[in-house]
Amino acid sequence: MKHEDETDDSLASNRSANIIVALLLIAVGGLVISDSLRLGIGWAEDGPRPGYFPFYTGLLIVLSSLCTIALTLWGRIESSGSFVRREQFRGVLKVFLPTVVYVGLIGFIGIYVASALFIAIFMRWLGRFRSPTIIIVRIAVPFFLFLIFELWFLVPLPKGPLEDLFGY
Repeated sequence: MKHEDETDDSLASNRSANIIVALLLIAVGGLVISDSLRLGIGWAEDGPRPGYFPFYTGLLIVLSSLCTIALTLWGRIESSGSFVRREQFRGVLKVFLPTVVYVGLIGFIGIYVASALFIAIFMRWLGRFRSPTIIIVRIAVPFFLFLIFELWFLVPLPKGPLEDLFGY
């Protein structure tokens, strides 16, 4: 018998999502443990070595992830049903893929131009805003970010080709 939320357009079950995320966290925990061992996990004359606390944090991540896998496989965690359906996943991709392109563009054209493009595309595509609103927002937001970060906080952000144009 199927649950109400289980449909034929399911891309992943809760069970598979639990296991995949737990495996990814085991990998992260393993990386933390291995680097902590490199730094040293014991005690020095002046206190714990640099890897002491990260080692135990990584160990807890690995152990809790192993428990999640065990509970998922042996039925202690509700793992039936759909984790994500096709239509839901399309909605996630509508945001995720342009964001990946935006992050990639920052290195080539700078954060301000990339942000103006990103804002304009999202406002038109997903928000269905009219052109005057898009023009104002796509100019105002990067301008205020420039004022805040570059001039007031003195935190340089990647400007791409604009850096040479403005002499930064």
